[in-house]
Order: sequence, then structure tokens, then C-alpha cells
Amino acid sequence: MVVTAKELRMKTTEVLKKVQKAGSVTITYRGKPVATILALGRPAQESVKNDPAFGMWKDRKDLGNAQAWVRKMRKPRFSL
Repeated sequence: MVVTAKELRMKTTEVLKKVQKAGSVTITYRGKPVATILALGRPAQESVKNDPAFGMWKDRKDLGNAQAWVRKMRKPRFSL
């Protein structure tokens, strides 16, 4: 089910009822999907597995050690 951002703002209660019935609602802004609202109570794995972003970085070698990657990202670019 798809709902516009304006509909979400103006009819929040109705949209939440749709989420409960349908399980999920996609929110669009200017015709492009920007968010998905998922109903609670569903198994998390079921809702995540269908998401296109799930596992998109699984083949990246530079993210093997998350702590080292974050340290590198936080390191200043220039040393004084």
C-alpha cells in the first residue's frame, strides 16, 4: 500500500489503521518512495529479508572489521 506524505500528515490515524491491516505502508514524497512503515508484532526477520537494502554490503572487504572502519572514518583528514 502506498500513501503520500501529505496523506500521512493529514490522516495519520487512518494511515496507522492501514498499517495494522496491511502490515506495511510505503510513504512517497513528490512521487518517490522515501520510507516504509512496518506494523509491530511481525517477526523482524520476515520484514527485513524483503527489504532491498538487506545484505547490500555483504561482499565488501573493507567493512570486515567495523571498529577499524569507524576509527578510520573518524580520523581527521589533516594533521596540524
